[in-house]
Amino acid sequence: MMNLVAWLFRIVVFAILAVFASKNSQTVTLQYAMEQSIELPLSAVLLIFFALGALIAMISARCRCNSND
Repeated sequence: MMNLVAWLFRIVVFAILAVFASKNSQTVTLQYAMEQSIELPLSAVLLIFFALGALIAMISARCRCNSND
């Protein structure tokens, strides 16, 4: 039963994210490094920076746990 609930939750989250991505498909320009820029959809930019934030948080948590040993 829990497996079914977990899959239903995943499907609902995926549907919400898919709708969010379709509503935020306009492009944004990211400026970096001496007048260099790249144009990406807003949803892709948000996904990239969310993933980077999650990665930094995981690395930080791992380093903090290892320093207490």
